[in-house]
Amino acid sequence: MPFVVVKRDGRHEAFDSDKVRDGLVRALADSAASEEIAVAVGRIETDLRVGQGAVTSDDIGRMVLEYLRTIDEAAYLRFASVHKEFRDASDFEREAAALERAD
Repeated sequence: MPFVVVKRDGRHEAFDSDKVRDGLVRALADSAASEEIAVAVGRIETDLRVGQGAVTSDDIGRMVLEYLRTIDEAAYLRFASVHKEFRDASDFEREAAALERAD
C-alpha cells in the first residue's frame, strides 16, 4: 500500500521508490550493481513503512545517506551535496571532516 511523503515545501505526494533508486544511481555513479541498489531501495522502503507518523523527504534523505556512508564515501558526499543543499567548497570540507570523525 502506498504511503505519503511530506516534502520540504509542505506538499504531500505518494512515495515513489523510483526516486530513491534514481538518487542512489546518480550518487553511486555506476559503482554499484543494480541488484545492490534494488536491495537498498527495498530496505529503505521497509524501514520507512515500519516507522510511525508522517514520512518526510528529509527522513528518506537521511536513510539514503546512512546507506551510502557504509558503502561509498564519495557517493555519500555527492548525495549529501544535494540533500543538504551545499553552497560552496567549505560545505564539502565540513561534511568530509564529519565523515572522517564518524569512521
